[in-house]
Amino acid sequence: MQSALLEAMAERQISIGKTTYPLPDLFLVMATQNPIEQEGTYPLPEAQLDRFLLHVNVDYPDTAAEQQILTLVRNAFKEQQPTESLTPLSQSDLFNARKEVLDMHMNEAVEQYIVQLIIATRQANAYSDDLARLIEFGVSPRATLALDRCARAHAWLQGKDYVSPDDVQAVAHDILRHRLLLSFEAQAEGLTKDDVIDKILQLVPVA
Repeated sequence: MQSALLEAMAERQISIGKTTYPLPDLFLVMATQNPIEQEGTYPLPEAQLDRFLLHVNVDYPDTAAEQQILTLVRNAFKEQQPTESLTPLSQSDLFNARKEVLDMHMNEAVEQYIVQLIIATRQANAYSDDLARLIEFGVSPRATLALDRCARAHAWLQGKDYVSPDDVQAVAHDILRHRLLLSFEAQAEGLTKDDVIDKILQLVPVA
């Protein structure tokens, strides 16, 4: 299973037996991890985790979402259409959206802010001795690229025509969470990766 994930992400193809199939331009690789029941599963190596764009924590739905789930599932079982009609997106729509995201204006100061957030994971002692003792290994250049791309996407989804530091901060945890390796001290103190990312965001000056 792990080799299949890596083949899709690294080589944009999948193999079944001796036959290899190229993946289309538009495809998505997703993996789920149950935080409660993990028997029979194995942690992914860091190099493979790094290839995932985001690590999103999915919590319980809030009251409104829970009510919506109830209504949608009930209607589905009754073979009725949902109360809200949704227009499906075409591949062309998605490719156009991708281009608009990449064309979003980003000031050089915001680019430097992204770079400094990444550097803070590798040269933490330049910001704080306390931060340095919490990080075993910093993140790779893939994190820089992911932070840039997802900050742009966040700004685009908010209807903005430029990227601000707020957009970078909004996606920082999901970008860095699976790439940052904490020290034994941090784990012994019960700190999570999100706690350490919070410290990084506090210490790195905003653009």
